[in-house]
Amino acid sequence: MNFQKLIDKGLKLKSYSEDSVIYEPGMQPRYVYFIKSGEVRMVTVSDEGKEFIQGVFKTGQYFGEPALLIDRPYLAFTIANKDSQVIAVNKEDFFELIKNEPDFSMELIRTLSTRLFYKSMMLEELASEKADHRLLTIINYLLGDIAVGENLKVTRQELADMTGLRVETVIRSTKILAEKGLIKTIKGKIVKV
Repeated sequence: MNFQKLIDKGLKLKSYSEDSVIYEPGMQPRYVYFIKSGEVRMVTVSDEGKEFIQGVFKTGQYFGEPALLIDRPYLAFTIANKDSQVIAVNKEDFFELIKNEPDFSMELIRTLSTRLFYKSMMLEELASEKADHRLLTIINYLLGDIAVGENLKVTRQELADMTGLRVETVIRSTKILAEKGLIKTIKGKIVKV
C-alpha cells in the first residue's frame, strides 16, 4: 500500500504506544486502519482475562475492514503489540479506494479470503482436543509466510493465545513435535526447513 497517497489525501497518521487499545468490542466501525509501522494484535478476552489471538497485523497490512464493510460493531479488541503508526481511513475514502484501485480491490479479496481460511482452519482445530495436532497446524500455517531457514517470529505465549492452550502445554508439545521430527528447532526457535 502506498501510504504517501493516503497522507497526501489529508488522512492523518496516528501513533499508538505499545499495549494501546485502538478499538474494542461493541464500537461502531468508522475506519479501516492501515499500519505504516508497528504491529497490532486482534484479540477476544475471556471473562477471566485470558486473550485469544484472532490475528496479528504487521507493517503494510490493514485491519478493521470486515466490520466496516457490513456496518456491524467490532467483535474484538485491537491492541498495539509495539509502538505503531496507523492511518485511519474513513468509510467514504475506503470505498473510493476499492472503486478506483483495481489492484487494491484484488488484494482486499485475497486478504479477506486468507482470513476466512485461517478462521475456518482454527475452528476445526479448536474442536480437536489434541494439543499437539492443534499446535502443529498453527505452526505449519505460520511457517508458510516465511522463507526456508528463518525462525518463526512468535512467542510461546502468542502460540498459546492462538491455539487456546496454556504456555506450558505449548512448550511440552513443541518438544514432542521436534522429537517426532514434525518440526525443526534450533536453540529453542522453530525454523522452517
